[in-house]
Amino acid sequence: MKLKIITHERIVFDDEVDELIIHTTGGQIGILKDHIPITTSLEIGVTKAKIGEKFKYFATMGGVFQFKDNNAVILTDVCEDSRDIDVTRANAAKERAEARLAETNAQYDTQRAQAALARALARLQAALNNG
Repeated sequence: MKLKIITHERIVFDDEVDELIIHTTGGQIGILKDHIPITTSLEIGVTKAKIGEKFKYFATMGGVFQFKDNNAVILTDVCEDSRDIDVTRANAAKERAEARLAETNAQYDTQRAQAALARALARLQAALNNG
Protein backbone atom coordinates (compact mmCIF):
# COMPACT_ATOMS: atom_id res chain seq x y z
CA MET A 1 0.00 0.00 0.00
CA LYS A 2 1.07 3.57 -0.58
CA LEU A 3 1.75 5.96 2.35
CA LYS A 4 2.04 9.70 1.92
CA ILE A 5 2.74 11.99 4.89
CA ILE A 6 2.16 15.65 4.08
CA THR A 7 2.73 18.83 6.11
CA HIS A 8 2.07 22.42 5.08
CA GLU A 9 5.71 22.73 4.07
CA ARG A 10 6.59 19.47 2.35
CA ILE A 11 5.95 15.82 1.64
CA VAL A 12 7.74 14.00 4.48
CA PHE A 13 7.26 10.48 3.11
CA ASP A 14 5.85 9.03 -0.11
CA ASP A 15 6.48 5.33 -0.65
CA GLU A 16 5.12 1.80 -0.39
CA VAL A 17 4.73 0.24 3.07
CA ASP A 18 3.56 -3.16 4.27
CA GLU A 19 1.94 -2.10 7.55
CA LEU A 20 1.10 1.13 9.34
CA ILE A 21 0.52 1.79 13.05
CA ILE A 22 -1.02 5.15 13.98
CA HIS A 23 -2.26 6.87 17.15
CA THR A 24 -5.81 8.08 16.64
CA THR A 25 -7.96 10.04 19.07
CA GLY A 26 -9.70 6.70 19.74
CA GLY A 27 -6.49 4.73 20.36
CA GLN A 28 -3.76 2.97 18.43
CA ILE A 29 -4.72 1.10 15.26
CA GLY A 30 -2.91 -0.93 12.64
CA ILE A 31 -3.54 -0.73 8.92
CA LEU A 32 -2.74 -3.50 6.45
CA LYS A 33 -3.30 -3.74 2.71
CA ASP A 34 -7.01 -3.94 1.76
CA HIS A 35 -8.17 -2.36 5.05
CA ILE A 36 -11.66 -0.87 4.89
CA PRO A 37 -11.78 2.87 4.10
CA ILE A 38 -11.29 5.03 7.18
CA THR A 39 -10.87 8.70 8.03
CA THR A 40 -9.87 9.64 11.58
CA SER A 41 -8.17 12.29 13.68
CA LEU A 42 -4.65 11.64 14.91
CA GLU A 43 -3.17 12.28 18.34
CA ILE A 44 0.37 13.44 18.96
CA GLY A 45 2.45 10.28 18.82
CA VAL A 46 4.70 7.98 16.85
CA THR A 47 3.61 6.68 13.45
CA LYS A 48 5.28 3.39 12.54
CA ALA A 49 5.56 2.21 8.95
CA LYS A 50 6.74 -1.34 8.32
CA ILE A 51 8.73 -1.79 5.13
CA GLY A 52 9.84 -5.37 4.66
CA GLU A 53 11.24 -6.50 8.01
CA LYS A 54 12.12 -3.01 9.27
CA PHE A 55 10.10 -0.18 10.79
CA LYS A 56 10.40 3.50 9.94
CA TYR A 57 9.33 5.90 12.71
CA PHE A 58 7.84 9.39 12.49
CA ALA A 59 6.93 11.83 15.27
CA THR A 60 3.48 12.99 14.13
CA MET A 61 1.93 16.00 15.84
CA GLY A 62 -1.74 15.22 15.35
CA GLY A 63 -3.58 15.67 12.10
CA VAL A 64 -5.91 13.61 9.94
CA PHE A 65 -5.50 10.09 8.56
CA GLN A 66 -7.35 8.75 5.53
CA PHE A 67 -7.18 5.28 3.99
CA LYS A 68 -8.94 4.25 0.79
CA ASP A 69 -8.06 1.92 -2.09
CA ASN A 70 -4.71 0.99 -0.48
CA ASN A 71 -3.67 4.65 -0.30
CA ALA A 72 -2.88 6.01 3.16
CA VAL A 73 -2.55 9.76 3.64
CA ILE A 74 -1.53 11.61 6.78
CA LEU A 75 -2.14 15.37 6.77
CA THR A 76 -0.41 17.02 9.73
CA ASP A 77 1.05 20.36 10.72
CA VAL A 78 4.33 18.80 11.88
CA CYS A 79 5.92 15.43 11.20
CA GLU A 80 9.55 14.51 11.76
CA ASP A 81 11.40 11.47 10.47
CA SER A 82 13.08 9.79 13.44
CA ARG A 83 16.48 10.18 11.77
CA ASP A 84 16.06 13.97 11.71
CA ILE A 85 15.12 14.46 15.36
CA ASP A 86 17.54 16.39 17.59
CA VAL A 87 17.42 14.28 20.77
CA THR A 88 19.22 16.92 22.87
CA ARG A 89 16.65 19.55 21.86
CA ALA A 90 13.75 17.15 22.49
CA ASN A 91 15.10 16.29 25.95
CA ALA A 92 15.42 20.00 26.79
CA ALA A 93 11.83 20.61 25.67
CA LYS A 94 10.66 17.66 27.77
CA GLU A 95 12.45 19.01 30.85
CA ARG A 96 10.99 22.51 30.34
CA ALA A 97 7.46 21.13 29.99
CA GLU A 98 7.84 18.92 33.06
CA ALA A 99 9.15 21.88 35.09
CA ARG A 100 6.18 24.02 34.02
CA LEU A 101 3.74 21.27 34.97
CA ALA A 102 5.44 20.83 38.37
CA GLU A 103 5.11 24.50 39.33
CA THR A 104 2.37 25.13 41.83
CA ASN A 105 1.44 28.62 40.66
CA ALA A 106 -0.82 29.01 37.66
CA GLN A 107 1.66 31.17 35.76
CA TYR A 108 1.87 28.67 32.90
CA ASP A 109 -0.95 27.35 30.78
CA THR A 110 -1.23 23.68 31.79
CA GLN A 111 -2.71 22.55 28.48
CA ARG A 112 0.13 24.13 26.53
CA ALA A 113 2.70 22.52 28.82
CA GLN A 114 1.01 19.13 28.47
CA ALA A 115 0.98 19.46 24.67
CA ALA A 116 4.66 20.48 24.68
CA LEU A 117 5.45 17.45 26.82
CA ALA A 118 3.50 15.13 24.48
CA ARG A 119 5.38 16.52 21.46
CA ALA A 120 8.76 16.09 23.16
CA LEU A 121 7.93 12.53 24.23
CA ALA A 122 6.78 11.62 20.70
CA ARG A 123 10.03 12.94 19.26
CA LEU A 124 12.10 11.06 21.81
CA GLN A 125 10.19 7.82 21.32
CA ALA A 126 10.55 8.02 17.53
CA ALA A 127 14.25 8.86 17.73
CA LEU A 128 15.04 6.13 20.26
CA ASN A 129 13.19 3.49 18.22
CA ASN A 130 15.27 4.44 15.19
CA GLY A 131 18.55 3.80 16.76
